[in-house]
Amino acid sequence: MSYIDGFVIAVPNANREQFIAHASTFDAIFMEFGATRVVECWGENVPDGKLTDFRRAVLAEQDESVVFSWIEWPDKATRDAGMEKFMNDPRMAAASECPFDGKRMIFGGFAPVVSLPTQP
Repeated sequence: MSYIDGFVIAVPNANREQFIAHASTFDAIFMEFGATRVVECWGENVPDGKLTDFRRAVLAEQDESVVFSWIEWPDKATRDAGMEKFMNDPRMAAASECPFDGKRMIFGGFAPVVSLPTQP
């Protein structure tokens, strides 16, 4: 079964286009190393919660939007090998020019337990 890496970050609104360019560059590398799909979603309806919420999770400031992203892999073994290649790739040097604060990123790996087919 597939394997999913999920991410939530806060991106300054002024960096939206820079983020899209950054994501497009690095997402292509994930695809090169075995990912089957990468999705980057700019928050449009991210309400404040009473106890917790996406904005608080990444300490989003007033001038920032929440980005929710995931990478789909065919399986965990492909993910582990692909991530190792990604982290050791010389192109990662450009990641230091990141358009968001990576220290506030939350992320994790997930094994799907329910997966419905994609509708045409």
